[in-house]
Amino acid sequence: MEKNATIYVAGHTGLVGSAIVNKLEVEGYENIIVKTHQELDLTRQAEVEDFFQAERPEYLILTAAKVGGIQANIAYPGEFIYENIAIQTNCLHTSYLYGVKKLIFLGSACSYPRESPQPMKEEYLLSGPLEPTNESYAIAKIAGIKMCEAYNRQYDTNFVCALPTNAYGPNDNFDPNDSHVIPALIRKFHEAKIKRDTPVIIWGTGNPRREFIYVDDLADACIFLMNNYNGTEIINIGVGEDTSIKELTYIVKDVVGYRGEVVFDTSKPDGMPRKMLDVSKLHNLGWQAKTTLTKGIAETYKWYLKYTQ
Repeated sequence: MEKNATIYVAGHTGLVGSAIVNKLEVEGYENIIVKTHQELDLTRQAEVEDFFQAERPEYLILTAAKVGGIQANIAYPGEFIYENIAIQTNCLHTSYLYGVKKLIFLGSACSYPRESPQPMKEEYLLSGPLEPTNESYAIAKIAGIKMCEAYNRQYDTNFVCALPTNAYGPNDNFDPNDSHVIPALIRKFHEAKIKRDTPVIIWGTGNPRREFIYVDDLADACIFLMNNYNGTEIINIGVGEDTSIKELTYIVKDVVGYRGEVVFDTSKPDGMPRKMLDVSKLHNLGWQAKTTLTKGIAETYKWYLKYTQ
C-alpha cells in the first residue's frame, strides 16, 4: 500500500480495527478513512454504495463484525448470521464495483470444525461439523471467505482472507456477561483484589489449551499481508503456540496482583480440549508475533486500569 493511498478501515472502534488504525498511523499512512456505525451502517447496501461513491477507497481492511462471547452467540444466532453476512456482502461486492485495489477480510478461527486436528491448517476448513454454540457466526464468516474466493476467480479481485486466533489487548470488551477469557479473567481478578474476595472461581479443570495473539501483533500481521501476500487461499494469523487455561489464569493472577485463592470448578464444562492454528504459511512469508503473553496481558491490564476504572 502506498503511504498516501486512501485506506478504509471498517470497524475502527473495535479491538482489532482500532489497533490497525494506530499501526497505520505509526507507519506513516496519511489517508485513513474511518466511519462510526452511526455515520455508516454497513448492513445497509445503499449507505455502503453512497460511501464508496463519495470516498473511493483504494484499500479496505474489513474488521467490522458483530462479535460476542458464548452467551451472546447462543442467545442471538439470527442477529449474528444476518448482520455479519450483510456487512460482508455489502463491503465485498461494493469493493468490486468501485475497483478497490486490495482488501483483507478477517475471518475467525472458530470457522474450523469443532473436532479439527490440531494445530489447525488452512486446508481443514469445511472438513467437519462446526461448534454448535457459535455456528451462526462461523457460517457467516465462512460465507465471507467463500465470497472472496469466488470474486477472485470470477472478477480477478485481490481479496485476501485471514483467519486470526483469539485476539486480546487494549480496547477489549471487559463486560462480565459478554467478554472473552483474557478480559474476563482480568476483570474477575481485579475486582476480587479490590473487594478482597476469595476464592476466585474459574470454570472447568483449566486443562484446555488455547492460543492468544496480542492485538498489536495482529494489526501488524494484517498490514504485513496487505503489503506482502496476494494469494487467494486463506491464511492463518497466530503465534504458533498455545497455553492452558490454568497457566493463563495464574499469569493474569500475577499480573493483576491478586493474592487470594483460585479454585477450578470441575463441575463446569471445559469446551474443546485444544484450539490452535498452524501458522507455518505466515511464518514462511517472514512474519512472526513479537509480544509474549505475559507482556501483552500486562499492557492490557494497564489499559483496563486507565480507561475503565
